[in-house]
Amino acid sequence: MSDSDSNESVSSGHEHDKEEQISETNVEENQESTSQKRQHSEESEESENEWIGPMPTEAVPAKKKKVLHYEKLYLENLPNSECYEKSYMHRDVITHIVVTKTDFVITASIDGHVKFWKKIEEGIEFVKHFRSHLLPINALSVNSNGTYMATASADKTMKVFDVINFDMINMIKLDYVPMCAEWIHSAGDAIASIAVSDQHSPKIYIYDGQGTNTPLHVLEKLHTKPVCIIKYNVTFDVVVSVDQAGILEYWTGPKQDYKFPSKLVAFESKLDTSLFEFAKNKTIVSGLAFSNDGKRFATLSTDRKVRVFTFITGKLIRVFDETLARYSDMQHTSQAIPNMEFGRRMANERDLEKSDFLVHSNITFDYSGHFILYSTMVGIKMVNITTNRCVQIIGKGDNLRALHVALFQGRAKRSKAAITIEQEASNNPTLQSQSSDPTIFCTAYKKQRFYLYSRRLPSDLQDIDRDVFNEKPSKEDIIAVPEGQGVQRIYNSATIHTTHGDIHMKLFASECPKTVENFCVHSKNGYYNGHIFHRVIKGFMIQTGDPTGTGTGGTSIWGGDFKDEFVPTLKHDRPYTVSMANAGPNTNGSQFFITVLPTVALVGQ
Repeated sequence: MSDSDSNESVSSGHEHDKEEQISETNVEENQESTSQKRQHSEESEESENEWIGPMPTEAVPAKKKKVLHYEKLYLENLPNSECYEKSYMHRDVITHIVVTKTDFVITASIDGHVKFWKKIEEGIEFVKHFRSHLLPINALSVNSNGTYMATASADKTMKVFDVINFDMINMIKLDYVPMCAEWIHSAGDAIASIAVSDQHSPKIYIYDGQGTNTPLHVLEKLHTKPVCIIKYNVTFDVVVSVDQAGILEYWTGPKQDYKFPSKLVAFESKLDTSLFEFAKNKTIVSGLAFSNDGKRFATLSTDRKVRVFTFITGKLIRVFDETLARYSDMQHTSQAIPNMEFGRRMANERDLEKSDFLVHSNITFDYSGHFILYSTMVGIKMVNITTNRCVQIIGKGDNLRALHVALFQGRAKRSKAAITIEQEASNNPTLQSQSSDPTIFCTAYKKQRFYLYSRRLPSDLQDIDRDVFNEKPSKEDIIAVPEGQGVQRIYNSATIHTTHGDIHMKLFASECPKTVENFCVHSKNGYYNGHIFHRVIKGFMIQTGDPTGTGTGGTSIWGGDFKDEFVPTLKHDRPYTVSMANAGPNTNGSQFFITVLPTVALVGQ
């Protein structure tokens, strides 16, 4: 991550200090003899000639390290789990997810379906399912106070929902394919206006969300390319839009007649700002978010760089580099991820870049405005923009690539009476039951699920499965599954993860079906997890698979011993051969050993 803050030049002021020293000399020193003065002047000239380089007094004082006060308190109100707590399903790949101020979570999938969920004290509960559109949903937007939600689809329709009553209240037919949509009104406005961009022209259409198909206004000359992002700054009542050429524009809503907000910003021309950053780098913005106070906004673009701007001046204050080249350099120097896992993630990132799903990635601020959250190849990063430091990576151990991120920081169970400062600071279990449950909701690349990250671990759920199967398989899915096909029990290869590295094994399922099935099922069930190599003979073999660690325990998946499976083509005529360990003929259980040298004496045993 690189910081774009410019270093402030600090003047040394040594000339001024020199004048003060001359003016403060004592009278007695002026009475020195001429010879002594000559001697002192000669010594001073010699000492000045001997010193090479800048004087020590000219050194710029070290810049103070920036500190965010109460950072610990802010982090206590943010999720911190490295793995997801729960996940829920759609029937197809999920593309959009939002959290409203009215404690609702709304998800949309690529098949045009929309689901409403309600945030409760711990987790969420399902509310309602809408088959909203016949084609993919291109945009999903919630207004600033969380009362209205709109979806715009490739089927040239926009549907408006009442969030609190979870009901569809309006449908607007469009004459074009919409690209993005955003509510551009604040609480109390007479007209609930919404802006929609055209996928094939630079026009922006303004509609009354509760009105007819006729737009209130059309912005035809604001942009020259199709607009890919529209975001509303509710604090300043200003809209920011970005087109595919990287041109960013400020404008106002219906109350200010869609003009440039000259009285609210500190610049007259964009040449005095950093707003040409995207056009200069020829990148497309995929996500834009405002801080809660509206004074900053952050962007995520297809060049994999995160940029933070001040809204009033339009100046760029932070740039965080999330390019694949940077991750490759970090992997070569520190190797934070195992090489095989890193290679898999890099291949997944290249596949993501070739697809259309990268534009679904976004960025969001926390409630304080000091932290930004966005998805990367290593997880969801939580960055403190005050100290310029990554404080947490959410979900770095999960096998998924997060894309669209939404954050909940409210209180699902609210007290009717206002909470005082003393109550907030007290250690009262009753009041703690009303505390917030900070949760990150995210979609993932090519996943039909969305995931919840909180301050709880999946182990806290005890016997409850964290992957909830809330969707029944469709008729097509049932027909596609051959009769009698169950869970896969036999595999052709396996990897044993040990504290000293990985052991890669090739399994011969056709030659030794029972042995391979026993090993694979035990492995899938976690039977071998935590076992030690209880028997190690140098120059011969290592043995494991005993849960007791003594060499006398272990059983097969069938509850007893199973027969030997000798094959002429598989024998101990080479090193690194795996065999079942037993106490005699046909007494195989769970233990196995790996030889490190050719051992012909074991053939047929």
